[in-house]
Amino acid sequence: MLKAFFGRKICDFEELKNLTRDACYDEIEGSDYVVTREIELSEEEFKTFADDLLRDQTWIESEDGGPDENGALRCIRVINQLTGEKILVDNEGYNYPRYTAIEV
Repeated sequence: MLKAFFGRKICDFEELKNLTRDACYDEIEGSDYVVTREIELSEEEFKTFADDLLRDQTWIESEDGGPDENGALRCIRVINQLTGEKILVDNEGYNYPRYTAIEV
């Protein structure tokens, strides 16, 4: 099972990177997750998305997130087409990335 450390209501990609680094340093175990779909964004679109992770997104649908039947978090994998950077989004029924993680 895939695991990642998800943060709640993270403002931007920089905060998410710092939170992830701290969680790894503190050896915090990540949550199980499954990817339900992928969204590829251009460098500019990804930067706009990553600079404000609390903004509503038109490509997030209410049924995209939440736990599956095994308790794993259902997420969207958002990919920067240029760099390959990935952010996992579990929206928990909202139209913004309520929970985010960095996929490595």
